[in-house]
Amino acid sequence: MSDLPTSQPLDTAEAVNQARILMQALPHMLRYDESVVVVKYGGHAMGDQDTARNFARDMVLLEQSGVNPVVVHGGGPQIGAMLAKLGIKSEFADGLRITDQATVEVVEMVLAGAINKQIVGIINNEGGHAIGLCGKDGNLVTAKKIQRAEQDGKPAVDYGFVGEPEKVDSTVLEQVLGRELIPVLAPIALGAEGETYNVNADTFAGAIAGAIEAKRLLLLTDVPGVLDKDKKLIKTLKIGEIPALIADGTITGGMIPKVETCIYAIEQGVEGVVILDGKIPHAVLIELFTDHGAGTLITR
Repeated sequence: MSDLPTSQPLDTAEAVNQARILMQALPHMLRYDESVVVVKYGGHAMGDQDTARNFARDMVLLEQSGVNPVVVHGGGPQIGAMLAKLGIKSEFADGLRITDQATVEVVEMVLAGAINKQIVGIINNEGGHAIGLCGKDGNLVTAKKIQRAEQDGKPAVDYGFVGEPEKVDSTVLEQVLGRELIPVLAPIALGAEGETYNVNADTFAGAIAGAIEAKRLLLLTDVPGVLDKDKKLIKTLKIGEIPALIADGTITGGMIPKVETCIYAIEQGVEGVVILDGKIPHAVLIELFTDHGAGTLITR
């Protein structure tokens, strides 16, 4: 008679299930081996501590499995909370925060300071080796000022210290990637005259992904992805299909700049961009290492 415990059949079943998971994941893991994956970790997708820890574990597992993850984070809600705490009024135009000198100092403090180091700390606490950087470090990203001229009866808008990437010098990232380090980037950049610019995190991530020819750019947000008019997930899109979806009102509001970032990144050489819900536990692993994915995949 066997001396094995009566729980052995259950243990075997669990082992078989784990083997199935590995068999499904392995081809995907091999596909991304030594590739760069840029992950934009949004302010709304950051969520609570459990969500943050799940995200950190995903980044550590990616690095340990041979992928080179690059994290670009936002922090709009956290910036808004700090500005309110300091009594600095925030105004928006076309979804962009008008950023004067006092505001940009707070933005840099929150993004390149508090949030950046918090994410680095969580990843390191989960067994990774993260390093916090921003666009200023090594002249990684040089930005130019965004301005809106008067058009269609709308007055001109001066956004202040809000910029868009003008040049990416990936030298500092090339020194980090492949060395068991996970770069965590805050979307703060220098202007030509040494001024500080606040850059939209999606746009910043797209510029980084394009410059280093990432295999994937993942935009983590608080929605499942691009939805059709019946609010059902569109699983795949070609960039050529996007203008018509914007024109007929399927893609609206804050999703428009996201898909425009997707188009830009793909035109710069990124193989595919995915918009997905960052609040789903282990959304990144589901997207990269399973057959069905987790969001909307946009390709050429």
